[in-house]
Amino acid sequence: MNKNGHDVRNSSVRMKPANERRMKEGKVSDNTIKRILRMKMNWAGTVVVLVGNETHSRPWVNWEIQQANRLGKRIIGVYLRGGSEADVPEALNDYGSALVKWHPSSIIGAVEGTINRFEDPQGNLRPAVHGSTTSQC
Repeated sequence: MNKNGHDVRNSSVRMKPANERRMKEGKVSDNTIKRILRMKMNWAGTVVVLVGNETHSRPWVNWEIQQANRLGKRIIGVYLRGGSEADVPEALNDYGSALVKWHPSSIIGAVEGTINRFEDPQGNLRPAVHGSTTSQC
């Protein structure tokens, strides 16, 4: 990505062991966590959600995706090797612009907006999660 002129940063929240223990003990407020997550994603034009075995069950992933949507960010999902359709967070289905397999051209296309489709982990077009609606005037 960097070779193609993209500024890529890992904005994951990394904690020292003492802070991780405080989190597990519930000593860090939700507002503090939200503030940190907002600060981490604020700079981004596109938020990339890595979809792996446990992504859908992570406690903050759906909130992060919803927040990225509120901030007007492009949201794309990328399947990690071994990721499956069952691992896709609900909010990514609701707010994502693309979901692609782990392949450089797919990821670059999704980030640049030339790929706007949802794929399965093999790169095949995935059926729509939300059925289309029809209206009559």
